[in-house]
Amino acid sequence: MKAAYLVKYGSADSAFEIREVETPQPQADQILIRVSGFGLNFADVMARLGLYKGAPPIPTVIGYDVVGVVEACGAGVDHVSKGDRVMALTRFGGYAEYAIAEKEVTVKIPDALAPGEAVALATQYCTAYYLACRMANIQEGEKVLIHAAAGGVGTALTQIAIDKKCTVFGTCSSSKKIAYLKGNGVHHPINYLTSDFESSVRSIAGDDGIDVVFDPVGGKSVKKGFRLLGSGGRILTFGASSMNKTKSIFGKIKVLGQFGIYHPVQFLSNSKGMIGVNMLKVAEDRPDKIGGVMREVVQGYHDGILKPHVGGEFHIDQLAEAHQFLQSRKSMGKVVVLW
Repeated sequence: MKAAYLVKYGSADSAFEIREVETPQPQADQILIRVSGFGLNFADVMARLGLYKGAPPIPTVIGYDVVGVVEACGAGVDHVSKGDRVMALTRFGGYAEYAIAEKEVTVKIPDALAPGEAVALATQYCTAYYLACRMANIQEGEKVLIHAAAGGVGTALTQIAIDKKCTVFGTCSSSKKIAYLKGNGVHHPINYLTSDFESSVRSIAGDDGIDVVFDPVGGKSVKKGFRLLGSGGRILTFGASSMNKTKSIFGKIKVLGQFGIYHPVQFLSNSKGMIGVNMLKVAEDRPDKIGGVMREVVQGYHDGILKPHVGGEFHIDQLAEAHQFLQSRKSMGKVVVLW
């Protein structure tokens, strides 16, 4: 089979190499999937830049979500069969013609579901659902701030929050994205490059503050978001894309310092909460939890609540371009690469 190996950290133009390797075989409780497409996530960009500590050393095959057809099943797999179309999460290895997935995080999908939509449900929508419904437990009438609201997770979080009848604030970086946010239902879209989001949110929400902040940006964005929370508010951090803006070690240390320093007494006295989520860690340690979420997002798609948006579709020969597109922050929705 062919697999796209990450062989060099840095520029996408020289980072990957297509290699011929043996097709893996599923062990007990595993499924071999003939991959038709795999998704790109910001963790892929971080891995390519050598900034993702959880990634295996190079040369390696990264990739966390795939869509395809079941090729073979290991012992103990009884919910899918050879020939079934599935979406799945992979603990790396997704950038290949065949990938191995654990049974708990492999879910059957309808043939009508496009490849880009499928991998969006597998990763971005599962992440959003886990954040919003399992960890934050958002409620009707709450005021919710979603950073990077035009991205894959941001798109999904918005749709979930709208379904829960929340008031949604969303940040983005261009007028084009402002229009996208409005189309997705965001009540108060904010271009953070032209307006300070903290001031903008406070002018609308008032002194009571907001209830929930979803932050994949990190750095000073977290500190500002925490200040916006009212009593009973919670901020969920699930990334640090601001680290990508600097290449020097001193710059990265500065970004880490901008997160702020917190103590449990702050949370207790102000009745505020902070939650950190690493979905790869949850999927690795508790695949049963993620499997349940995957089935619920597929049901949400069937019910018309969740509507994945594919922001870019590339062929495997365009893998470098796909990475550059995602890293440029010009993408809206999910980016998928097809074999």
